[in-house]
Amino acid sequence: MRIGLAQINTTVGDLAGNRRLILDAYAALVAQGAELVVFPELAVCGYPPRDLLFKQRFVPDVEESLAAIAAAVGEVPALVGTVAANPTPDGRRFFNAAALCHRGAVTHYAHKCLLPTYDVFDEDRYFEPATLSTVLELGGRKVGVTICEDVWTNPALSSSHLHHFDPVEWLSRQEVDLMVNLSASPWQHGKGHLRQQLMTDAARVLGCPVVYVNAIGGNDELVFDGRSLVVDPRGGLIAELAAFSVALRVVEVPDKAPPPPAAGAAPAKAAPRPAAPPVRQVEKTAAPAPEAEIHAALVLGLRDYAHKSGFQQALVALSGGIDSAVVAVIAAEALGPGNVIGVSLPSAISSSHSKDDARALAQNLGLRFETMGIDEVVTASEGALGPLFTTRPRDVTEENLQARVRGVLMMALSNKFGALLLTTGNKSEVAVGYCTLYGDMCGGLAVISDVFKTQVYALARWINRDREVIPARSLAKAPSAELRPGQLDQDSLPPYDVLDAILKGYVEEGLARRDLVAQGFAEAVVNDVAEKVDRSEYKRKQAAPGLKLTPLAFGVGRRIPIVQKYTG
Repeated sequence: MRIGLAQINTTVGDLAGNRRLILDAYAALVAQGAELVVFPELAVCGYPPRDLLFKQRFVPDVEESLAAIAAAVGEVPALVGTVAANPTPDGRRFFNAAALCHRGAVTHYAHKCLLPTYDVFDEDRYFEPATLSTVLELGGRKVGVTICEDVWTNPALSSSHLHHFDPVEWLSRQEVDLMVNLSASPWQHGKGHLRQQLMTDAARVLGCPVVYVNAIGGNDELVFDGRSLVVDPRGGLIAELAAFSVALRVVEVPDKAPPPPAAGAAPAKAAPRPAAPPVRQVEKTAAPAPEAEIHAALVLGLRDYAHKSGFQQALVALSGGIDSAVVAVIAAEALGPGNVIGVSLPSAISSSHSKDDARALAQNLGLRFETMGIDEVVTASEGALGPLFTTRPRDVTEENLQARVRGVLMMALSNKFGALLLTTGNKSEVAVGYCTLYGDMCGGLAVISDVFKTQVYALARWINRDREVIPARSLAKAPSAELRPGQLDQDSLPPYDVLDAILKGYVEEGLARRDLVAQGFAEAVVNDVAEKVDRSEYKRKQAAPGLKLTPLAFGVGRRIPIVQKYTG
């Protein structure tokens, strides 16, 4: 069977735009000889629609758009991810569904069984789960239809214990000839390999080929990497679509493997059948470096966040440091160098090398570069505050004033030029609050807020693998916010390799302080880091949305109270 995999980039709520993408992909794949076309999860409305589902007209509008899609579908059927209304008064009002469109109409629906309710997922808030998977008759074959989480039931997965029904195991008892999975699975490093293993396991359990079609693109903080794939009945990889890009491909999917003969029985003589085109195995290629995948995810996430929000240009405050340099590189690739404005905002204590490195970076990337000194604005601000500060010594307040002046000026440029201001704080800084609220935290998107400082350096070295894009001095010099003379990050923080290791355990793995001490970290350092993390929750609640790259980012998937006293 020739199946068209439609790995498309949809936008949440853009029903007309998504409909055009779906119909264009359908026409292209049918022209290439597809006998069935499969689209990602919730392709009609985009994933995740979240509380748009509660708008009274949203689901009826989705249904109307689906009807228009179905009307354009001819003899070749299409499975399209959509929202379906629950016709009964019981349970949630909607289903996460796959609609079978054929000969001008929607002929069947398949509903998602397993609704993820962890990390960024909150599908139980909106959807009613199906009690059983759906089996469709297509082209003389029994096709089991699953949707994303329905195949995430491997006992080794931390999420598997949340579910009491295994759609794959159930389908194995239905003796299906093929299983398809419509998915919207966000990217994180290593997840592509995990998905392939899940599909391999499913194929071996079912004894039939598995087709997996994943979404691609950025929607808010989530980045979807595609990597749609097909595996044979033995779990061997037949085809894998490109990562981080739109892809349309027709794949010849083999028949179901015949059952083994009964003990002592003579092998059955197979009936003659027409020769099928040979199945081409994918070529084995070297796995991309982690930094290459992180870079690709950040570029795609930024590009889609900007363009889907209506921005063509971006602003980056260039400090001469490593973080702003990496963000500028990503912005230049995502939007084009001519659409990125780098701004240097030196104060009286800014080093000459910071100013020189900022300018050199802009020249290397081909960015428009502007310099705005902040001395006069800082002096005027201190003068206005002086009468109220007379009895108090200078402290971090005056340091933060510089950052806040920069934030005001950058936001003014953003307003005037209609450009998206990108924040440059990394995950290490955001975790411990080593950032200034209403200062360097100002902006519309936190590009690297889920990238630890040590990873930022690795990214910078990868960017410079062929030529010096980021000035070597930005990589070599000790990190500094330069808010007071001689300031270094390590005046306030442990070395970043130590800090990042503690943060990975405390934030991402949920380890207690005593667990980290037992791993060999100094108790005083662990306590200091943990207190900084807990104390900075209010800052993160006011931060710009950040692109999610790890299993636990500072965003909608992490819900720690601001006011809380637990110190475990």
